[in-house]
Amino acid sequence: MAGNRRPTIKTVAARAGVGRTTVSRVVNGSHLVSADARSRVLAAIKELNYVPNSVARGLVTSRTDAVALVIPESASRLGSEPFFAALIRGVSQALADRRTQLQLMLVRDQAEREQLTESVAERRVDGVLLVSVHSDDPLPAMLEEMGLPTVLAGRRDADERLSYVHADNAGGATEAVRHLLRSGRKKVATIAGPLDMDVGRSRLEGWRVAHEEAGLSAPETLVEVGDFSWESGSQAMRSLLERAPDLDAVFAASDLMAIGALEELRRQKRQVPGDVAVVGFEDSPHARWTNPPLTTVRQPVEELGSTMVRILADITEPGAERQQLMLPTELVVRESSGGPGI
Repeated sequence: MAGNRRPTIKTVAARAGVGRTTVSRVVNGSHLVSADARSRVLAAIKELNYVPNSVARGLVTSRTDAVALVIPESASRLGSEPFFAALIRGVSQALADRRTQLQLMLVRDQAEREQLTESVAERRVDGVLLVSVHSDDPLPAMLEEMGLPTVLAGRRDADERLSYVHADNAGGATEAVRHLLRSGRKKVATIAGPLDMDVGRSRLEGWRVAHEEAGLSAPETLVEVGDFSWESGSQAMRSLLERAPDLDAVFAASDLMAIGALEELRRQKRQVPGDVAVVGFEDSPHARWTNPPLTTVRQPVEELGSTMVRILADITEPGAERQQLMLPTELVVRESSGGPGI
């Protein structure tokens, strides 16, 4: 080879006339490969003298003592949303306790997905923690097919096959809306999270359940969808007020969207909580310093991160079964819904 460079998975895939994922499946012993493709890949590996990193690093353990935290979001979003910072703290502390290195990978396009595929195929990491899971994201299925231990923060749907940890999204949302209805609010709107994510659908379902329990209708005119950002919360609040100017409460599926709603209500001269009560979800540090302080559903984000690490360690053991856990949430009542100050 030119320059005597060590062959890579990309080189093997090109020589065998297959994709990188197919090479990875062969290297990792997956059965999801045709006999013909397997034969061509094995021939290319032999011809190129290709050696996966795990073998080169140590034939005894074939461990790298490294774990990838994969976040399919932009760097700006990673820096602006408190959820990610808290999750990374939980993950990194748990890995430090196990003397395992953390590799943070942002996967935003096909090139970065291929880079992840190559890392997985060459066993540069012992497992993957995958965050911000959307229903149509190809990464969970890809990692499952490649046979790499994987734990999700959240899930794609109720039939998720992979191991995951999530908060009680539906239960927390139900409790938040119960609180608003029991405090005398009559028209409770919601700013839902993305509906291509289980977390968005579950928190919207909690809003509906609370209405059903109270014998009230939950019309779609009281639903707006955001993307968990401050900007989307502000825009959603504006749309809700245009359609339902007499609404007297709003449950937002994230603190940032709730903060955006507070800003829009202030612009429209609506008093909080006098005219409109507001509740968020997460209990991020921002919730304590809004004006007024934000009632919210506390989810244990750092614990979520550390629990993902523990499960990943468990499922790497031979014969281990998948683990799927739900962590409890807690309603924290502050002034934005008429509760006491902090």
